[in-house]
Amino acid sequence: MADDQLFDVSNQVVLVSGGSRGIGKALARGFAARGAQVVISGREAETLKVTAEEISVGSHPVQSVVCDVAEASQIEAAVQQVIAECGQIDTLLNVAGVNIRKPALDFTPEQFDFVLDINLRGAFLMAQHVGRHLVSRGTGSVINIDSLNSHSPLTNVTPYAMSKCGLNGMTQALAREWGPAGVRVNGLAPGFILTDLTQQLWSDPTMLEWGRFNTPMGRLGQPEDLVGTALFLASPAAAFLTGQTIYVDGGLISGRNWPIPGDGGQPR
Repeated sequence: MADDQLFDVSNQVVLVSGGSRGIGKALARGFAARGAQVVISGREAETLKVTAEEISVGSHPVQSVVCDVAEASQIEAAVQQVIAECGQIDTLLNVAGVNIRKPALDFTPEQFDFVLDINLRGAFLMAQHVGRHLVSRGTGSVINIDSLNSHSPLTNVTPYAMSKCGLNGMTQALAREWGPAGVRVNGLAPGFILTDLTQQLWSDPTMLEWGRFNTPMGRLGQPEDLVGTALFLASPAAAFLTGQTIYVDGGLISGRNWPIPGDGGQPR
């Protein structure tokens, strides 16, 4: 394979759940800019329409389909619509997700279900419906958007961390099931990323400094920082890569920052 085709995604049909804003929007834009036929899904038709128009490039305008991943019937209908209109799906970017920040002791059953229904159940059902199509074709890729919380959970996001740990396990389990059929399943786990949903959190100067201090690269990430890894995972360059989760986090999970200055090498 020529080098110029190694990272080529220009012939792919890519479905991006949660593609109307934040990380999903950045990933959709990145694939569209490189010639992929992109379909974004989300709950709000008008927001999807505006985003699709904004990120469309070239001869393949970005399309959209309304889908609430908390509703199983909507997932099935959306996947079938994309296949009917585009002829196939080559890559699923499983991005849709939510978070509620509060102590575990204060979560209601309804709040717990809300987080798990979207982040884990919805991601599974989306992968399942797209997976049936991919397995029948004997090719394709699923990329689950994970989180640093599947490796090192933060405080006061227990249901969210649980959902991402489950997603990590799903990535590995589906990779084993679908690998023999030629379908790859991988994860992409962001660190601290500045998005519309996290803007209020990181607008606190103390939080922003804490995030920078604990990230070895000294800054928070942008959604665009995730595009290159997603393109790699979807491309022929990752043809022998499955069941893996890549942490794109500026080094965050590599350890803990040690705030005590050096002491000149004196033994203690």
